[in-house]
Amino acid sequence: MIRYLLHKVGYALLTLWGVVTVIFLLFNMLPSDPARMMLDQNESSEQLAIIKKKYGFDKPLLTQYGYYVNDLSFLSFHSTSLDDYTYFSESKYSGTKLFRLGNTNVVIKYPYLRTSFQKSGKTVTSIIGNTLPNTIVLAIGAICVAILIGVVLGIVSAVYKDTWIDKGIQVVSTLGMSVPSFFSAILFAWIFGYLLHEYTRLKMTGSLFEMDDFGEGITLQWQNLILPAIVLGIRPLAVVIQLMRNSLLEVLSLDYIRTAKAKGLGMYKVIVNHAFKNALNPVVTAISGWFASMLAGAVFVEYIFGWNGLGKEIVDALNTSDLPVIMGSVLVIAAMFIFINILVDMVYAWLDPKVRL
Repeated sequence: MIRYLLHKVGYALLTLWGVVTVIFLLFNMLPSDPARMMLDQNESSEQLAIIKKKYGFDKPLLTQYGYYVNDLSFLSFHSTSLDDYTYFSESKYSGTKLFRLGNTNVVIKYPYLRTSFQKSGKTVTSIIGNTLPNTIVLAIGAICVAILIGVVLGIVSAVYKDTWIDKGIQVVSTLGMSVPSFFSAILFAWIFGYLLHEYTRLKMTGSLFEMDDFGEGITLQWQNLILPAIVLGIRPLAVVIQLMRNSLLEVLSLDYIRTAKAKGLGMYKVIVNHAFKNALNPVVTAISGWFASMLAGAVFVEYIFGWNGLGKEIVDALNTSDLPVIMGSVLVIAAMFIFINILVDMVYAWLDPKVRL
């Protein structure tokens, strides 16, 4: 198992390196000058030269790529010269010097995602750290909605195959898969947050933490999670229903299930004790993919509902061409996607002993 894990981690690191390379090349080929973005309308030739030297923008593209990879690496190399971009400053990097090789310090540190172009003095790490937890909470809420309702409806649909109940559930799941998230968000916000506000007590917009009416403190607002979580969970819910139904029907047709039925076991015990666990494999696959994609796909839902998450932050960064925030956010999402896939492989081994072989 350890060897298998190391194998997966090796592939994960190669994939992450590829993502870093693509992100860097993509955003550095844009027809824009990062130094001018940072100075906005107040630039002069002297200020531009200072900014370009400070952030390494005056170097060739390959050198800038080396700087970027060095910033992201846990083990990095830093010049002892104060004028060099890679000079190890504790106000810039968070790490520890290991040893020195000539004019270079070898350092172990946290990945440095650089600073925002538009939010002066704020690091990308702090910006992501403030918004990513909200997105994770929203994604977990949405996935819980999809799992709890989807698995139950999928089982009901399989048990009552080809009846009006099964057909009704299929129609609802198909409709849920067909409707775009941004349209569902607008519809739910208008109906439940505006028209039915008197009964639901839900607001059209709002985040997990909000300033109270007196401006004296921040309060936790769990009710603001309900609408965006339902909207974000509609599409994976439809997928879970279909997968659970088809997988359970396939499992129920196997020989060992027939044997269990022949022994006199009722449908409830057959499903709970024998079929349910084996039917979960495709559902786990779908849920893992949807959970990772939700971290990126929550952009429209967060923006419409005013949910202060990473998706909304990415939209704001795109509007202001804040490249470090965009690049850092995409990289964090990619890293989480890879981690979730490795975790799912471990879950497979628990669900199906044959996978361990």
